[in-house]
Amino acid sequence: MNMRTVAVIAAAAYSALLGAQAHGSAAPSVPGVAVSELPAEAQSTLVLIRHGGPFPYSRDGVAFGNRERLLPPRPRGYYHEYTVKTPGASTRGARRIICGGELESIDECYYTDDHYQSFRRIRR
Repeated sequence: MNMRTVAVIAAAAYSALLGAQAHGSAAPSVPGVAVSELPAEAQSTLVLIRHGGPFPYSRDGVAFGNRERLLPPRPRGYYHEYTVKTPGASTRGARRIICGGELESIDECYYTDDHYQSFRRIRR
């Protein structure tokens, strides 16, 4: 295999790792929000996440696929979602916290109050 072929293969692999950014589907920058600015229910959910539960909903902790591509591209299974209780709601509601990284040492978390239409990165 010549050097040009190796360079082409490496460039293709790098592009694939970036999550198809070459097709214009790169995640935009995500605005931030301080923990203190989150609703009390979101702050309580963060405490549960940091302690590993127990979580009130059976879907808490499941893999989040980032199909909307609003979060930075990461490998499948990197992100996990958690429900933020909505006062007065009879269902899980629209509020979620999405965290990435190992469950024991969360690398990054995002808050959405509109069921994945927008996100804000949670600043510690």
